[in-house]
Amino acid sequence: MNLTLKRLLGATAAVATGTAVLLGTGVGPADAAGRSSRAHCDRAERPIWRDGPSRNVTGHGCSLPDSKRRWYTVEIDTLVQPHYKTEYTNGGVDRTETLHDRTIRCLGYTSENRTVNWFGCVPH
Repeated sequence: MNLTLKRLLGATAAVATGTAVLLGTGVGPADAAGRSSRAHCDRAERPIWRDGPSRNVTGHGCSLPDSKRRWYTVEIDTLVQPHYKTEYTNGGVDRTETLHDRTIRCLGYTSENRTVNWFGCVPH
């Protein structure tokens, strides 16, 4: 299975999971957006592919909220975005953009030590 198809399936699964959870708990999308939990990361990386930004962000030095909600507002001090030439990491980086004081919204996360893998992040 090629990488683009895997990304598409992953994004579809994340959206489907979020929709099911929102409907299952009786919380509508507007209510969930207003009650999103806040998190903070010192720095993060988000790949930019030929067709747009990745829906995944890798954060470092993150503080996570205690509440388990479905949408998270993530404040990032330094966001590094490598712009890849192709849809694959081995295609090489065209340029790298560094942004400061950015906020993104993500559906969920997994974490290990102080590294957090955010998924289902809305493009900004």
